Amino acid sequence: MKQIIEVTDNNFKKEVLESKVPVVIDFWAVWCGPCKAMSPILNELAKEFAGRAKIGKVNIDENSNTTETYSVFNIPTLIFFKDGIEAGRVVGINPREKISKRIVELL
Repeated sequence: MKQIIEVTDNNFKKEVLESKVPVVIDFWAVWCGPCKAMSPILNELAKEFAGRAKIGKVNIDENSNTTETYSVFNIPTLIFFKDGIEAGRVVGINPREKISKRIVELL
């Protein structure tokens, strides 16, 4: 079962803004080395928080509307959402513990 959801301009409202659980969105791109480095961490967290929080990925090259709406200028950028509202963000490679702590704070 795939833990990380693919979020697009078309399903962002349903998957993120209308979500009953907190959501972490990873803004990334195929060509981004640091984004690739974050992938295993996000996969682990998606399994750890399954059912309590969602982790999704937005490809910035394919979803410019969402990327612009949230003023994402550097990647990777993780934006944390609770009740459809941005509750924080981190930019760049971050340790698993820091991301996990932010998710726990939203629960």
